[in-house]
Amino acid sequence: MRNFEYARAADVEQAIALHARSADTVFLAGGTTLLDLMKLDVMRPAHVVDIHKLGLDQIEPLPDGRVRVGAMVSNTDLARHAHVARHYPVLSEAILSGASTQLRNKATTAGNVMQRVRCGYFRDGVSPCNKRAPGSGCAAIEGLNRNVHAVLGGSPQCIAAHPSDMCVAMVAIGATVHVQGPRGKRDIAFADFHLLPGDTPWKEHALEPDELITHVTLDAPMAGSRSAYLKLRDRTSYQFALASSAVIVAMDGGSVRDIRIALGGVSTKPWRAADAEAVLRGKPLTEASIRDAAAAALAGAQSYGQNGFKIPLGQQAVIRNLSRLMA
Repeated sequence: MRNFEYARAADVEQAIALHARSADTVFLAGGTTLLDLMKLDVMRPAHVVDIHKLGLDQIEPLPDGRVRVGAMVSNTDLARHAHVARHYPVLSEAILSGASTQLRNKATTAGNVMQRVRCGYFRDGVSPCNKRAPGSGCAAIEGLNRNVHAVLGGSPQCIAAHPSDMCVAMVAIGATVHVQGPRGKRDIAFADFHLLPGDTPWKEHALEPDELITHVTLDAPMAGSRSAYLKLRDRTSYQFALASSAVIVAMDGGSVRDIRIALGGVSTKPWRAADAEAVLRGKPLTEASIRDAAAAALAGAQSYGQNGFKIPLGQQAVIRNLSRLMA
């Protein structure tokens, strides 16, 4: 690990001021991604600002039905919070399906939102990777791309899949990311926070370099809804999704009044499957309509060889999840 300067901020304003001193500065939250990448020499910050003491560790149900989650709330506390578990079960299920208990105890809400990809070419420090070294190429397109590479949202510049389970549930629920920086505060819709790689894969999110996430506010739960998170992986513990789905559905009689479907493991960002939702909205949940929705969810998918199996697997993640809710 390279030498770096460490500072601990006492409040949000001080954290932003300390960060503004140098462009080569990062915020330290749980450290479950940052410290790994620093040890691998992939991230090389000269300055690290510790934000543990900022008081951003509260979960607050709001009068309008939404829930405000502090940036430093641990994944464990968020998943186990009684209000969240009752009103946002899809979020609890998604978080508890990820990583290990020890990591969930350290990982934070904002850190999970900001976590970097798990592509081996990004993390090895030497292979061509446009995220790590812009303009060097993407070794995954012609290389080993079975596990953590996307069939949705990729580009010739990058096909690394977004690794988060929590974010898949949040994009289905709907949320707002609140950030603060030297120019003040602003809000970013969660669906717009993560960026597709396009021609600039090193730009992974809509956060400016000198801004800090302070909170994430979850939309009010869909009235009368049921929800579930399904994660398909090579083994059932401590493994990233090959394909996953978060589904929230509200019925009106025998028809779907409203529905939200999101995908993980198969896409370069948490993926809201709007076309699949449109297939089902206003219609009965039947085996045929569920199959049609699953096909629509992966309609634009592209295989890069080894990861081609993710297209039918992603469809199965939708079919099995919806079928379980229908039952």
